[in-house]
Amino acid sequence: MTNASIHASAIVDPDAQLGERVRIGPHAVIGAGVRIGDDCEVGASVVLSGPLTLGARNRLHAHAVLGEPPQDVSYRDEPTQLVVGDDNTFREFVTVHRASTKEAGVTAIGDRNLLMVASHVGHDCQLGNDIIIANSSQLGGHVHIDDRAYISAACAIHQFVHIGALAMLGGGAIISRDVAPYCMAAGNRARLRGLNVRGLKRAGISPASQRALKAAYRAFFRAGHGTETAIAAIEAGELHHHPEVARFVAFVRASERGILR
Repeated sequence: MTNASIHASAIVDPDAQLGERVRIGPHAVIGAGVRIGDDCEVGASVVLSGPLTLGARNRLHAHAVLGEPPQDVSYRDEPTQLVVGDDNTFREFVTVHRASTKEAGVTAIGDRNLLMVASHVGHDCQLGNDIIIANSSQLGGHVHIDDRAYISAACAIHQFVHIGALAMLGGGAIISRDVAPYCMAAGNRARLRGLNVRGLKRAGISPASQRALKAAYRAFFRAGHGTETAIAAIEAGELHHHPEVARFVAFVRASERGILR
């Protein structure tokens, strides 16, 4: 330990590693195999279980629980991990589980993400950067969410679903298929609701790329073609020279669960 500030009622395992200027609040429990990066703030009654690595400047609010074993009946206490990047915020009662052994053995969360009250990230999930997950949304195991996606409150995302970059899910959405990048989805069961035009503007996507995405969206979702025919039509012109369109095409081509329409 360095110059960490630890409340007298907190329990910190001798095997835990604390970075510079870490603050640990009352009744927090820090287990063996936990590594906490510089300038992290661990709130009251937070529970951290290892193997768990937290990067720098993460903020964990009261009663958040990170690194507990996966909710997987085949799990047999293997040494899987939860790895978290920098500058993330975990609000009250957030839960994030470490991985099972069915993939790489790592649940991973990137940088600058906001997980709001009572949201849950299941085992083996892979989250990118700058994602917002609103109150009480639930991610099943093996869910992948790409950068800058927005998950509104009370969404339920089926295991193995992939949510693309800058996608937006409406409140209460039940998602059982992949949501393509830059798209909006809502409803139970969810349906596609168009491009996330406001999100594209806020993200600084150029007007030319926005027009190209709109054309690609029409070609893929509205022209009545199958996936391969639609992709061929997109790639036949100039649209695929825009990196956002190329990302869209790569995503739909790689989808295993099928694209939400």
